[in-house]
Amino acid sequence: MALERLIVFFSLLFHGYICTLASDPDPLRDFCILINSSDSSCKNASEVTAENFVFSGLKSHGKFDEMGLSSIPANVNVFPGLNTLGMSMVRADFEVDGVNVPHFHPIATEVAYVVEGKLYSGFVDSQNRLFAKVIEKGEVMVFPRGLVHFQMNVGDKPATIIGSFNSQNPGLIRIPATVFGSGIKDQLLEKAFGLTAKEIAKFNKRFSPPHHLT
Repeated sequence: MALERLIVFFSLLFHGYICTLASDPDPLRDFCILINSSDSSCKNASEVTAENFVFSGLKSHGKFDEMGLSSIPANVNVFPGLNTLGMSMVRADFEVDGVNVPHFHPIATEVAYVVEGKLYSGFVDSQNRLFAKVIEKGEVMVFPRGLVHFQMNVGDKPATIIGSFNSQNPGLIRIPATVFGSGIKDQLLEKAFGLTAKEIAKFNKRFSPPHHLT
């Protein structure tokens, strides 16, 4: 399929866009429950309870998108107890044939643990080498920081992974939605990817807001 070939092609090209960013700084206190992201203010320590260190959002999957993926983050934006601790998580569920499109996290390395199912999973390094294999329940795969990676359910039943990051907010850039429908001139995309104006229009329509993957 044209889309599949295109995703592989510009997942390689996007290594030029990889950011070199420092890891989260070491904390200066035991914890800092974030109450205001604009000024990084913390909750008074005397008011902190055990509830501030518990997040229940990963108990079940969320709504599946058109790619057959449900992704629920547990980062500092939704779990303030992670603030200054340099870590976060995500739950990703896949319908049969569901895909997590090529994407990268500019600030963090990810370790993905397969809870259920069978996934074709891998990444492409800065030398355009592909490292991919089918991973199954109980197996773990690591995706180095800033490298384009992906997963696809290749089993005959739904699959689930839990990913962990060494950043409280690892960032997420999904390549198809970043390129198509973002406002980049069609003429440039036609030349860059060898696509026709009709094909470009099709991809722009598919990935334009509100159809961007989130």
